[in-house]
Amino acid sequence: MGIENRSARKRPFGSRRGLAGLGLVLVALILAAVPANALAQDTETDPAPQIGGANGFVDVVKVNGLIDPIMVNFIHRSLDESEANGAREVVLQMESEGAAVDDADIAELALRIAEFPVPVSVWLGPANNGRALGRAGQLAIASSRIGISPGSELGDFGPSLLTGAAAESPLATVFDGGFTGGIFGYEDVVEVNTGAADPNIQDAPAILNHLLELPTFESDIINRGDALPNGAIWESDEPTRVPLTDTRFIALPLIDQQFHTFASPAVAYLLFVIGLGLLVFELFTAGVGVAGVIGAGTLLGGGYGLAVLDARWWAVALLVIAFIGFAIDVQSGIQAFWSAVGSIFLVVGSLFLLADHSIGWLPLSVGIAGMLLAMLSGMPAMVRTRFSTPTIGREWMIGEIGEVLESVDPEGVVTLRGAPWRARTNRATPIAAGERARVVEVDGLLLEVEPESGGASDYRDRRAAEHAEAIEAEQS
Repeated sequence: MGIENRSARKRPFGSRRGLAGLGLVLVALILAAVPANALAQDTETDPAPQIGGANGFVDVVKVNGLIDPIMVNFIHRSLDESEANGAREVVLQMESEGAAVDDADIAELALRIAEFPVPVSVWLGPANNGRALGRAGQLAIASSRIGISPGSELGDFGPSLLTGAAAESPLATVFDGGFTGGIFGYEDVVEVNTGAADPNIQDAPAILNHLLELPTFESDIINRGDALPNGAIWESDEPTRVPLTDTRFIALPLIDQQFHTFASPAVAYLLFVIGLGLLVFELFTAGVGVAGVIGAGTLLGGGYGLAVLDARWWAVALLVIAFIGFAIDVQSGIQAFWSAVGSIFLVVGSLFLLADHSIGWLPLSVGIAGMLLAMLSGMPAMVRTRFSTPTIGREWMIGEIGEVLESVDPEGVVTLRGAPWRARTNRATPIAAGERARVVEVDGLLLEVEPESGGASDYRDRRAAEHAEAIEAEQS
């Protein structure tokens, strides 16, 4: 029996693509920096506590966001743990709009759900947030039953990946219209359940409603004067139904949750462009500062997310070139050709970054508008403020003594009047960190320095004389 398709909508699903070249590099860097067990597919979870007495317990596994490799691994581990610890049932609480793994991974997980020795059901909730769309929906209909809360959705599955017991699931037949693009809402499901009294479909506004209808979940009706499980006495005249079977909620561990968040389309995009922007900012500051460290971290996180989401490699390349173009014009001090190229590439790269997933108009607007504002207005203003002296120029620096912050060999960083400057030695002799250095020349944004002692005094005298002549000429 199929459900009538009342609200057909289309979400395109393309074929699986190879990982972007840049994404592979970034993922390799992450794998080198992250503890080995953070992304391992066979990571063990902590042993389950011994819960439940004679009435046992049920595991509720929270499945939110795209079904990515982290989430697939988490579901497999949770099923293993539930079976090993004697859970009566596993409930997948789903809030997912699709998947970011290969079709084979979805087909394998769906078949395991259908054939699992412990019953596996799905609850779409909480209200207005529960959903199982795209290939995530195929996992839902491979289960033994589905409970749906108001405002939840199911469907738009795309081409069927179900095989064996998963394809023969009663729910796969009930929701067969979802394979043609149909999306079924709360009203659709409740109407069919009312008319057909399908035991595999439930009207479940809350997770407890779903649990109480499970054959494996024990409960009891108590009346006024009866004792509740916690020892309290029920004082209402209205009978109530209380659960006797315990419930355990299982969510992603912290590290897994972090990487799962990176694979969210909006988060991956914003991390990537913000990371590129911070690295450009770092180019125009002395030394390796907070902006560089944060920029590198966000770029790696965004790169990992884009690799999982199979971002278009040419769109990733456009974003990188865009920020290189911005940096060129920031260095020159004039917004011209490269700023225009960067702006166009930023917009095009952002709009076409992902093929199978939607970033959302709000994150796109924030990313594009924010980066254009920063690169075309904020960065040039910062550089002018940082490096310019509008009244007397930078000639005052010549002859000034500064402290070497990073060894000048042949280039390094010198602090002058509390401000760090990039510097290079005007001779082969390096100047170690902590020593003092004298400025002998200003070359754009770079200072030429020499050791405080042992410098060429005739050179310094000549520069001082030239400086005095220049001041006298300006006054006359």
